[in-house]
Amino acid sequence: MSSTGPPVLPISTVQSTESQPPISVSAFRAFLSRLNDSFRNGISQRRPWPELTDRSAFSRPESFSEATLRIRKNYSYFRINYLMVIGFTLAFSLLSHPFSLLLLLGLLFSWVFMYLFRPADQPLVIFGRTFSDRETLGILIILSVFVIFLTSVGSLLISAIMVGFGLVCAHGAFRAPEDLFLDEQEPANTGFLSFLGGAASNAAAAAVPAVSATRI
Repeated sequence: MSSTGPPVLPISTVQSTESQPPISVSAFRAFLSRLNDSFRNGISQRRPWPELTDRSAFSRPESFSEATLRIRKNYSYFRINYLMVIGFTLAFSLLSHPFSLLLLLGLLFSWVFMYLFRPADQPLVIFGRTFSDRETLGILIILSVFVIFLTSVGSLLISAIMVGFGLVCAHGAFRAPEDLFLDEQEPANTGFLSFLGGAASNAAAAAVPAVSATRI
């Protein structure tokens, strides 16, 4: 008499896969490192602040054309300081309005974590629905338009930049540039955002190869 035991159930072994980070850490670190280097390089080119606020160098311009000429010359010499003044004005405005600051930071982090440095093999999943890269980009664009143009963030940024720009123009018009040793090799038609544009382009150039590698 043969005894039969209970049926043996098949055992399946499930291999555990390591979860990938939500962003490409190497690309993000390369971006921050290059941006930090560009920022430090720009800050090192600023002029001494006592030279910017020297009372003996201030005088009233005799005409509008002289004021315009003074602004151009002072900008060629103090452009990093002027950009820092605009940046300080913008930072003060955002710190005095915490809600707008939180909205802006949330928008920035959304771009960073949901699109820019998210690995291509990790699709965005919200409420059980998977979104493609194109759909994610569309959502972020709509979110950016809403935050900037339909809330107080846009008006706050524009007003802060205009105040900083007004301070820069007022200083440039009343600061006599005769005692400044201007570098004649520098182009006179450089924009106010040349430093920021150069830093951003250098940082983006450093981050693009790493981001492209994660999306192939």
